[in-house]
Amino acid sequence: MLLLLLLQVSATCLWLGRSEVVTSFQGSCPQFFFRQTPPNQALEPQNPAWICQRYGNQYYFATLYDRTRRIPVYSAYVYNPTPCPRTNPWMIEPQLVGLNYPKTMEKTSTFLKDFNVTLKQLGDSQAILKDYRDLKGLHRGHLNPCGHHNDSNSMNATFTLTNIVPQDEKLNIGAWKNYEQQTMKNKTQDCKTTYVVVGAVPGNNYIAKGRVNKPSYIWSSACCEVDNNHRKAWAVIAENDKNAVTLLTLGGLENTLTQLYSGNQVSLFDSACPRQ
Repeated sequence: MLLLLLLQVSATCLWLGRSEVVTSFQGSCPQFFFRQTPPNQALEPQNPAWICQRYGNQYYFATLYDRTRRIPVYSAYVYNPTPCPRTNPWMIEPQLVGLNYPKTMEKTSTFLKDFNVTLKQLGDSQAILKDYRDLKGLHRGHLNPCGHHNDSNSMNATFTLTNIVPQDEKLNIGAWKNYEQQTMKNKTQDCKTTYVVVGAVPGNNYIAKGRVNKPSYIWSSACCEVDNNHRKAWAVIAENDKNAVTLLTLGGLENTLTQLYSGNQVSLFDSACPRQ
């Protein structure tokens, strides 16, 4: 009887763990996508992880993560901007180590201590803070930015290493910052709800002795609901070694990503979002 009980508890823990690293976004955290429709499979890497980003006891955004390159492919969220204090500690994703670990992001020191996991075990599945030390000409670039959220918990949740990439320093504090803070503000003036998918195209260079990929491009796309009958969309892309951002239509970005990924046609939003 005791053995049966232990097996039941173990199975329950594994099932609960899937609330964080999941098999698809539609069944777990679809609220971060317009009409609950994530991007299609054209962007999926060979070794993906679908993460419903959980902080405390709530989901705040969704991330498709590339376990091999140790960078996010994209992050998806609902735009609610507020100035960010930027005093948050960096966290990791326990369930990339194993589904029996906590389903909420944790500080590295807390996770290693509480679960007797080594730093090597943690680093086998994802980027660690050591990978982003001693960067030259690069920043820890958020995909989902802290300043696009309106409460402390959602801001804290963006400070996970599964939400950042090595981003060109000048781009991050220059043209990309201007897009995040000014262009988005201007574009969303008449929007009721704005859904955002922001991502990174893998490149040929790495940091941290080949552990973490440096993307060749950073991109962002938005689909805005003006009212029940009207929507608008826009997008940008930037080479990750230049301080310049190119404004595109949603369809223009999807076609550009299709070429960059040399695969099937990329679709970032439900078909109701205007492509032109």
